[in-house]
Amino acid sequence: MTERDGDDEVHAHVYVSGRVQGVAYRANTREAVRDYDIEGWVRNLDDGRVEAVFEGPRPDVEEMVEWCETGSPAARVDDVEVEFSEPKGASGFRVRW
Repeated sequence: MTERDGDDEVHAHVYVSGRVQGVAYRANTREAVRDYDIEGWVRNLDDGRVEAVFEGPRPDVEEMVEWCETGSPAARVDDVEVEFSEPKGASGFRVRW
């Protein structure tokens, strides 16, 4: 991926570890995304992590990745893994089941 400027559209695939299930992490993610120009989704994984995809302007996506480091008020985030790539055409933002 080539960076042309700080407003490039990006895709971030995020995995959040810690106490992130059963603490409204997904619902809070959906609410936090409303403050940004972001498309994508969030879901719980069977291994206890939360997985999310954020797509949009680089500054907005980076803010959401930073938000993931704290997440919902009841969460305890131990680790956030993120991989950036070219946008893949996400549309809307939803909680996946």
